[in-house]
Amino acid sequence: MDLDEWPYPKQPLVPLAETVHERMSVEIFRGCTRGCRFCQAGMITRPVRERSITGIGDMVEQGLKTTGFEEVGLLSLSSADHSEIGDIAKGLADRYEDDKIGLSLPSTRVDAFNIDLANELTRNGRRSGLTFAPEGGSERIRKVINKMVSEDDLIRTVATAYGNGWRQVKLYFMCGLPTETDDDVLQIADMATKVIAKGREVSKSNDIRCTVSIGGFVPKPHTPFQWAPQLSAEETDARLEKLRNKIRGDKKYGRSIGFRYHDGKPGIVEGLLSRGDRRIGAVIRAVYDDGGRFDGWREHFSYDRWMRCAEKALAPFGVDVDWYTTRERTYEEVLPWDHLDSGLDKDWLWEDWQDALDETEVEDCRWTPCFDCGVCPQMDTEIQIGPTGKKLLPLTVKNAAPAPSGHAH
Repeated sequence: MDLDEWPYPKQPLVPLAETVHERMSVEIFRGCTRGCRFCQAGMITRPVRERSITGIGDMVEQGLKTTGFEEVGLLSLSSADHSEIGDIAKGLADRYEDDKIGLSLPSTRVDAFNIDLANELTRNGRRSGLTFAPEGGSERIRKVINKMVSEDDLIRTVATAYGNGWRQVKLYFMCGLPTETDDDVLQIADMATKVIAKGREVSKSNDIRCTVSIGGFVPKPHTPFQWAPQLSAEETDARLEKLRNKIRGDKKYGRSIGFRYHDGKPGIVEGLLSRGDRRIGAVIRAVYDDGGRFDGWREHFSYDRWMRCAEKALAPFGVDVDWYTTRERTYEEVLPWDHLDSGLDKDWLWEDWQDALDETEVEDCRWTPCFDCGVCPQMDTEIQIGPTGKKLLPLTVKNAAPAPSGHAH
């Protein structure tokens, strides 16, 4: 499918009230083949199909005309991986320099970041913090999840950012990844202190920040981790408490490190819903009948209600919450979503799960031979990437010389 033939949405709805993400969003490509084993979106939207630089320019132009937004979000699962992202950012920044239209990306892969891209993104807008997602604290756990980013890569990247005027970096991590130990999580604190130390060194200033944001891992269907056990709420909270104590106990760097986390109890409910079967419908109904509303909001969430209703609704079937969440599955088990076809071959997912347990990384199939995940032949599609060699032209000619007066003789 050629995404340029589907410039959606042409006329985005504009809320009457101010929203958190007050910007126009443009999907610059679909799919991701980086192969992060925890990522359902990356698995089920394969392969990578890019919009062209000119197609993106047309969508931005049309969207700004119909919405009046002053910022454009260039969205995808890994936007900095677009083969023409540098030209896209520069072309859009040039086009809308006089209008002060800002550009933004979601969190950026450490190995896809470069300072020229960052400068173009902030040229017409405010310079906020940079966000990266190492996901795992140790080299070992990043091999397990196939997040092929080294600590040296991260330190080099943040050194470049701090050295070019940025003062705040946010790092995303997960807790409870398969085979994870306390040490894997505690290495997050070590990484954050190295980030601050390098930032102070290159910026010649102590006025820099690194925020660690960490959430509990929830295994998802149609990923290699669909067979993995989920860490219990108690173990998750204990591990996060150790990490928090280590960060706060650092007298030299701790005050420069922010720490945000989600406790383990909501994650167990997410896990129940994520890998549940049709029997979970009775649990959801029981929670609703018991007064459950807006459970995504912390002030309305009741873990005890969910556990109480689940125990009662699941008792006739001889299963419980742990059976759905903290239990490892076998290859032979029929999974509740096996009848849903995302194009991925189940045997390939199982092999990737075994590679994870062996701490074996798998390359991006955009740059390597096919790994036979099954998507392209099953869905009758293929990888579609540039570069196209085209450029974004200005919408109007700027600084043009005035036409001569009078008539030619």
